[in-house]
Amino acid sequence: MFQTVRHILELIRFSHTVFALPFALFAAILAWRNHPFRWQELIGILICMVTARSAAMAFNRLVDRDIDQDNPRTARRHIPAGLLTARSVAAFTVVNSAAFIAATLLFLPNRWPLILSVPVLLFLLGYSYAKRWTAWCHYWLSAALMLSPIATWIAIRGTVEWPAVLMAAVIFFWVGGFDILYATQDADFDRERKLFSIPARFGVARALRLAALSHVLTSLCLFGLWWAAGLGPIFLGGVIVFSLLLVYEHSLVRPDNLARVNVAFFQVNAVISVGILLLGAIDVLASRGGT
Repeated sequence: MFQTVRHILELIRFSHTVFALPFALFAAILAWRNHPFRWQELIGILICMVTARSAAMAFNRLVDRDIDQDNPRTARRHIPAGLLTARSVAAFTVVNSAAFIAATLLFLPNRWPLILSVPVLLFLLGYSYAKRWTAWCHYWLSAALMLSPIATWIAIRGTVEWPAVLMAAVIFFWVGGFDILYATQDADFDRERKLFSIPARFGVARALRLAALSHVLTSLCLFGLWWAAGLGPIFLGGVIVFSLLLVYEHSLVRPDNLARVNVAFFQVNAVISVGILLLGAIDVLASRGGT
């Protein structure tokens, strides 16, 4: 049993929850500034984020199991390697999908989370098919993740406001950019299998330039978030540091040397996402203490 749980957590890369969850929590902190705090909302956000992401990742591994088996880089993933069966992963997907929908009841009497739960879930699951028909699949993934602050804001306030929109824009360009970096590893394989990605379509060098442009837009949106949310010098300093980290991330990857893609993908981006939450929370608390 323990072994199965460990394999499932590895399958869905549970540690990668740090990419989206901090933004949902930061959006909640901003939304609660002028709205009563409720514990059930915090619990609902955590359950919805974990279950939605788990369902989407498990479904992706299920849909891509034949592709993973043929790709030398991914052939040791759990379904191709026989560590988990397709049936068990499908069951895990269904359970998490149901838990996600059920968890939206925690936001009642606000009905919007429940109403939007199925369309959001279908959009998240739909990403798994994107690479079969569009080279811009990276931005379907980023659009899926960018829903986290918008959904959080709707769940708490029942509306959509500029801080949530700009935080979503940060995620859209940030995730899209680093997913392009990650996809450079599979450019040749994708072309052979007639799969779609920006590196496969435009080449690695042009893909890296597009990723860099995406991350320039990320920095601009971070500055916009700082301004629109009325945050202070602590978060502004963080925005400058995060922008420099994005520059460092791109310095790790070159068209003729992709060996450090995984360092750029996980370590740097984990620091950025967790850092945004921590510095944002500190800035909000500092501003309250000064009033």
